[in-house]
Amino acid sequence: MRTIYEPKGAAKEYGDYALNIYNTEVKPRENIIEETKHYLESTGLTGKLIHLCFTCDPYPTGYDTTPTREIIKLLKGSGNHIQILTKGYGKRDFDLLDENDWYGITLDGTETTCINAKGKRVTVCGERTTQLRHAHEQGIKTWVSFEPVLDPEVVLLEIEEVAEFVDKIKIGKLNYHKSDIDWKEFGEKAEVLCQKLGVHYYIKDSLRAEMNKERR
Repeated sequence: MRTIYEPKGAAKEYGDYALNIYNTEVKPRENIIEETKHYLESTGLTGKLIHLCFTCDPYPTGYDTTPTREIIKLLKGSGNHIQILTKGYGKRDFDLLDENDWYGITLDGTETTCINAKGKRVTVCGERTTQLRHAHEQGIKTWVSFEPVLDPEVVLLEIEEVAEFVDKIKIGKLNYHKSDIDWKEFGEKAEVLCQKLGVHYYIKDSLRAEMNKERR
């Protein structure tokens, strides 16, 4: 696999370039830092938004993520911009990011819910969401990927809760697994909610296709 590459298919919806730092054993890919440096120097790649990561998490929980920090330094040092998507915690590297970069988290509707003092059902904010807010406060662009969607009703709650500190959300569905979820209904509700909240949103092609189907 090339160090920095152009994603294809559905992955293309996330960015023009991507880089995967870790392998399936959650170890840095062999010589990944040296190869990234060589690629940047030999190609002169600059001014591009590079997604971290597709086949791994840039912040795997419980592992040393120093390689991620070193990769970000190289990419920023060559004039490129970063788009992070994680289920982990990347706050340690916020000092390397600026208003041209994106920090994103994945939410799928599995968060715990409760009833607040006003009798409203809400999700319990986790550390991921807290770090997203911190990124926003530091001037870093923020985004959330709602895919896979495991509980549509909780996802709708999450959209409402992150709306005030997120710059963009992308909404998909559950792919490659059978489900009795009414994706057309979910997609329509999510779109109406985003429009009501004034949130910049993108419906992924797989969900949009379900929304465009005629009801039987």
